[in-house]
Amino acid sequence: QVQLVESGGGLVQAGGSLRLSCAASGRTFSSYTMGWFRRAPGKEREFVGYITSSGAYTGYTDSVKGRFTISRDNAKNTVYLQMNNLKPEDTAVYYCAKSSILTRSPQSYSSWGQGTQVTVSS
Repeated sequence: QVQLVESGGGLVQAGGSLRLSCAASGRTFSSYTMGWFRRAPGKEREFVGYITSSGAYTGYTDSVKGRFTISRDNAKNTVYLQMNNLKPEDTAVYYCAKSSILTRSPQSYSSWGQGTQVTVSS
């Protein structure tokens, strides 16, 4: 059973950067696609990006392309979300989750972490 814990959120000014981490327990972390999602106040959970099990391929939603980068270190059982040039509309709780397939659908992900709050001030 993989358990996930996100960290690294905080308050940042527009144009700033944050790096989120998602630490996994369990020995099968490297077998899974890892996804990042976010939920803004009053909105549905939104796909942010994913990374394949080997880290060879990443995909992002259009609104974060060129600003966000996902990476992973399978030796450390950790996936990262580097967020640059942050905008107020990036304000949300950010979650990581795992999937056995490469998909943007949150319904195909499991072992959701508790989330970490990112607040971007204008």
